[in-house]
Amino acid sequence: MSRLVMKFGGTSVADLERIRRVGRLVAAEVRSGKQVAVVVSAMSGKTNELVAWTDQAGRAAPGLPDSDDEYDAVVASGEQVTAGLLAMVLRNMGLNARSWLGWQLPIITSEAHGSARIEDIPPANLSASMDRGEVAVIAGFQGRTLDGRITTLGRGGSDTSAVAVAAAVGASCDIYTDVDGVYTTDPRIESKAKRLAKISYEEMLEMASLGAKVLQTRSVELAMAQRVPLRVLSSFTEPGEAGEDTGTVVCDEEEIMEKRIVSGVAYSRDEAKVSLLGLPDHPGVSSAIFGRLADANVNVDMIVQSRSRDGGLANMEFTVGKRDAARAVEIVNAAKAEIGFEEVAVNEDVAKVSVIGVGMRSHAGVAQSMFKALADKGVNIQVISTSEIKISVLIDSAYTELAVRALHAAYGLDQL
Repeated sequence: MSRLVMKFGGTSVADLERIRRVGRLVAAEVRSGKQVAVVVSAMSGKTNELVAWTDQAGRAAPGLPDSDDEYDAVVASGEQVTAGLLAMVLRNMGLNARSWLGWQLPIITSEAHGSARIEDIPPANLSASMDRGEVAVIAGFQGRTLDGRITTLGRGGSDTSAVAVAAAVGASCDIYTDVDGVYTTDPRIESKAKRLAKISYEEMLEMASLGAKVLQTRSVELAMAQRVPLRVLSSFTEPGEAGEDTGTVVCDEEEIMEKRIVSGVAYSRDEAKVSLLGLPDHPGVSSAIFGRLADANVNVDMIVQSRSRDGGLANMEFTVGKRDAARAVEIVNAAKAEIGFEEVAVNEDVAKVSVIGVGMRSHAGVAQSMFKALADKGVNIQVISTSEIKISVLIDSAYTELAVRALHAAYGLDQL
């Protein structure tokens, strides 16, 4: 008998009526003969409410341990409510169901409260439950340390929970969300965006990391590493309505018959550009800067360095998330005397726009097409970053939507 893990996000379980629809989708899979586990998020808006309460509770007094572990104990409760409600709904529908919390399975994680990483899921408890014919309803986003403390996995962590559970029990994984698959770009910006029937793990990973909100980056990394069959579907349909070719399958590149040069256009407005002017141009300077940022867990993305007009000096620009911008400036300013730069400046009015596609490996001229499309629309490029299957540019945020539409048309994505 095949096994399936179904994951439902916050908007899919926002109220009892939507939870009942989830119940009908689960029941359809059970009645088709599958062993089913379900991973759920907190009801829409609940996690934000819980986080706000922890903020109001305040920090620990000097001399006492910080309260990150208690933050996790509070915030993880949202998923517990959803898991219990869905199990009740399924029982009301005549299905044998029970809820599982992360510590009960158990989902073993690191001790990094608020951003823990899954280290192990011993499959015995869950496999036994599924073999008994139970629908296992699992609270996502959470686990426990080896010494029994509750942890959470960071925003979007229920996606990672679902993929990890699927890997543990040898199941495929269906991620249900408020869209019916992965699109060539955000349909709210470009009405001609097309749903992709298949996308490679590598492309999905790039799209997730570059701003696409469909799947959490870590969940795609895990699915690719464990070769978990992954599908993105809409939870806003009734069983049988969508048809067999619905959703988007995330799979190995070899499973895609015709590889597109570009599969999608992603964007992120959560960017800030930090500029360091008048840097000494000698070995060790970059290491001193980025070593300090790494030690403070500030993630740096795009980096460009150029020679200054003044001999022996250089200018450097790099991007961080907006929430890290002030901390990044504080860190580099603290080392100003040692590093020896003249000035630091921050620009938060920027956006990153990217094109992604495995076909870039074997086709020339992809970058030229991107630059020409943006130039034709009068969009100036501030920073460029590339990898084997993506090109990203930093632009003025006012041109984000114009750039997305121009690139979508330039690569013929509206013709798929």
